[in-house]
Amino acid sequence: MKMKKLFFLFPVLAALLLGSCDDGKVNFFTVNQDIQFGEEVLAEILADPATYPILSESEYPEAYAHVRNIRNSILASGELKYADRFDWDVYIIQDDNVLNAFAVPGGKTFYYTGLIKFLDNEASLAGVMAHEMAHADKRHSTSVMTKQYGYSVLLSVILGSNESTAVDILESLAMGLGSLKFSRDHEYEADEAAVTYLYRTDYDARGVAYFFEKMDPEEQSAVEVYLSTHPSPVDRIEKIHERHQELGGKEGDKFTTQYQELKNKLP
Repeated sequence: MKMKKLFFLFPVLAALLLGSCDDGKVNFFTVNQDIQFGEEVLAEILADPATYPILSESEYPEAYAHVRNIRNSILASGELKYADRFDWDVYIIQDDNVLNAFAVPGGKTFYYTGLIKFLDNEASLAGVMAHEMAHADKRHSTSVMTKQYGYSVLLSVILGSNESTAVDILESLAMGLGSLKFSRDHEYEADEAAVTYLYRTDYDARGVAYFFEKMDPEEQSAVEVYLSTHPSPVDRIEKIHERHQELGGKEGDKFTTQYQELKNKLP
């Protein structure tokens, strides 16, 4: 794919004059550019089935319907700023050996079958999904890009005169951010948002903490991929429980039996 084509829809004037400040975070990209960037990253992922073997929705429609129902519950919380603007489609990547999930700008999220099968209950998956959706809703990806590359470099990318950096950015996003890792503050913010989103649903809002608690650092084969794209969860679990108490400590459902039904729908 030609990188000039990748960015041809990005308004240069907006990059020059309208760099946005979203929730106090400087971001040279507009919301529409987040959406466009996400579409381009999706195209790269779909064009590389060897690296990203997307589970066929036509063959496994029930699995996709189940995951989308969880997504719909999160969106119905009323807490996501771009709930009605972003395309919140979900994709399942068929690889039982990978424990990971990632979001791209504009709302699309990806979940490996290894992660889904690793978890014990639906509240845990809902917590992970809410966390990844928060990264998109808070526009963390393009915020990190703004900080890492700076104004002049990103302007050259948008203008189509810096194809090597454009390729690096695209590959990093498609790998769950890779070199564009979220900061610890981003992870804390996404954790807190996940609790807030789920608190307005029937799910136990501490789901993402249960995922962290289940991970055994000694079992590197199971957790190394996740830990390579996310900071250590040890100091985050306590903050998740604290946020839950701040909201009132309501007990939700883990939906363990219902979650087994989702596992049974996977290959």
